[in-house]
Amino acid sequence: MSNWLKLAESLDSENMLGFLRSFADDCASSFFRIDPKHHPWISQIKAVDWRSWMCVGMGGSAAGASFLSDLAGANGTTPVHVHRNYGLPSWWEPKMLVVATSYSGNTEETIHAVELALAAGGTVIVISSGGTLAGLCEIHDKAHLVLVPGGQPPRSAFGHLFGSLMSLGWALDLLPKPEEGKLVGMINRLREHSLKADFTIHPDNDIAHLAFGLKERPIAVIASMEMAGAGDRFRNQMNENAARYARVAILPEMNHNEIVAWGDESDKDPDSEEQGLIMLAWSGMNPQVAKRMNWFTEHLLTEAAWKIDCEGESLLEAMLHACIDMDWLSCALGLLNDKDPSSIGPIIQLKEHLSNS
Repeated sequence: MSNWLKLAESLDSENMLGFLRSFADDCASSFFRIDPKHHPWISQIKAVDWRSWMCVGMGGSAAGASFLSDLAGANGTTPVHVHRNYGLPSWWEPKMLVVATSYSGNTEETIHAVELALAAGGTVIVISSGGTLAGLCEIHDKAHLVLVPGGQPPRSAFGHLFGSLMSLGWALDLLPKPEEGKLVGMINRLREHSLKADFTIHPDNDIAHLAFGLKERPIAVIASMEMAGAGDRFRNQMNENAARYARVAILPEMNHNEIVAWGDESDKDPDSEEQGLIMLAWSGMNPQVAKRMNWFTEHLLTEAAWKIDCEGESLLEAMLHACIDMDWLSCALGLLNDKDPSSIGPIIQLKEHLSNS
């Protein structure tokens, strides 16, 4: 096995692994971030009968919105839409609460959406560590700020961003808030799981073995519909932390199309036997979806397939369990390929091009 500690010391320039270790603690502090004493506008917004939520954001900052949308679909009171683009959908109206997430506060697509919403008389809640979006909250009566700690790569701040979204959802009755004891128990289990996933402490753990198994293979992720946001974030973490392509398919939809490419001896993609596959399973899957996943597992041609059981007493915990695995796995793959997991050169270069043109 690789000397993971040596690889991390030589490649991890911005302490990405250190941020992974604090993930559960970031969630714990953020789950209690919304306090009516410090956010007096909460009662005013709570009194409005919002038609839906419109979550705007990009990249790692938008990932939490996808999780929130999946949770609202499973157990929420109001639809949550996710918008990853400039502007707003043509059907948006001021009766839809806008929640803008940008870790830096300077994401140009998100700023554009927020400015349009405010100009049209909309109400906006910003989750950010500062930047232009925080400044807009100082000059607009209908823009409100939830401030999160700064100073790290946005994708590593998922605990702060998503935890704040959850705190907001609970405060505004979008979702039922678990009892404090259940939250504490969940956080403790997540801490334990993160410790087990840390390959610098446990160099022969499941994450390390999985990274070696995926090192030379194309990567695919399959998840149930409730875990779609987790699958999407898995792909994004592979892209940024490991500089690897990855694709995501969702059950049961993929059983009506992509399953043919995985195929049998007569119907299959020529590279189906070389694929590396990760399946995100959790105990709350529809029983028919669980049967589909099991059948698919039994009929795969590739030998490089792993099922990750995202453990937990709730969908929320299963999602966060998956986050821990995807974060450590993507960083392990990056280190194996001599990549700094914090490096995102093409993103920075494109932003510089856009600012100069």
